[in-house]
Amino acid sequence: MSASIIPRPKTAGSDFARLNRQIVDAGLLERQPAHYAVRMSVVTVMFAGSWAAFFLIGSSWWNVAVAALLGVVFSQVALLAHDVAHRQVFRTKRPSQAAGRIAANVAVGMSYGWWMEKHTRHHNNPNHDELDPDVQPELLIWATESAWGRRGIKGFVNRHQAGLFFPLLTLLSIDLRISSIKALRHPGMKARGLEAGLMALHLTAYAAALLLVLSPLQALVFFLVHHAVFGMYLGMTFAPNHKGMPHPTGDEDYLRKQVLTSRNVKGGRLTDLALGGLNYQIEHHLFPAMPTPNLSKAQPIVREYCQQVGVPYEETSLITSYRQALHHLHVVGASLRAARRRRAPVADSRTSTCR
Repeated sequence: MSASIIPRPKTAGSDFARLNRQIVDAGLLERQPAHYAVRMSVVTVMFAGSWAAFFLIGSSWWNVAVAALLGVVFSQVALLAHDVAHRQVFRTKRPSQAAGRIAANVAVGMSYGWWMEKHTRHHNNPNHDELDPDVQPELLIWATESAWGRRGIKGFVNRHQAGLFFPLLTLLSIDLRISSIKALRHPGMKARGLEAGLMALHLTAYAAALLLVLSPLQALVFFLVHHAVFGMYLGMTFAPNHKGMPHPTGDEDYLRKQVLTSRNVKGGRLTDLALGGLNYQIEHHLFPAMPTPNLSKAQPIVREYCQQVGVPYEETSLITSYRQALHHLHVVGASLRAARRRRAPVADSRTSTCR
């Protein structure tokens, strides 16, 4: 069973309101246009430069190195699209949508509208077994109850999901595209035609570039390396944030629901750059619209406040965060491993009887 969150005291109704006033008074919700102008420029240069190197190198196995580089660049573009979706960059909806679709649909090849809707539900109910799409049982499972009745390939994966976690991350990029295409088939999705057209533009240009410049074998290897690195990087960026943290019941107040389900990752400027500021996950979940460069400034305020009101504040190293997530996956799969062991002797006895 996943750890549960202790409900708030009846006197804690205004806990977040008091913290919010401190953050507003410190000016930490104000936009940072200079930061994002520089960041967007750097990411754009990295993106254009990587593709320029691809065409200059041409039909050569050296382009496999460019594939790995593009995996990193695509992840940085996705992290930028994440900030755009949270209105950290632009104040209004229209420019946010335009920039988000350019970054997600055109540059990366996934649906911005689908991801934004999914991510909004995650923020509203982080780690909730029924309401958070990021912990819904798919190939991996994050709650013991989800293991019941799992057999076949899914059962095998879930029995060994701790060991398979990082290898499976290499498929994340492909999964995002498949999920995007499935979402675009639903008539109720907003701007479905526009989103589909922009994704088709990306996929057509990407496939044409690989097939026109590289040999078929080189194109296949380029594709596999590029998307494996992209999926691994993106997955390792988001995995430390909530995996292995308590699962709420829905009765918690906003402060406790967001803080107790989130985990911060210690590190310096390199960690901030590599994780796109998501290493300050507690502050990000409390204040989703807070610009990334302000999260580190908000951290001491939030941490001290949590200590004052008696709310545990989780912060670990990056390696420890992965270790905790993998341990949680291993524990969740324990019931399946136990059931497998119980069935094994029965199967052996039946085999010997038949003989």
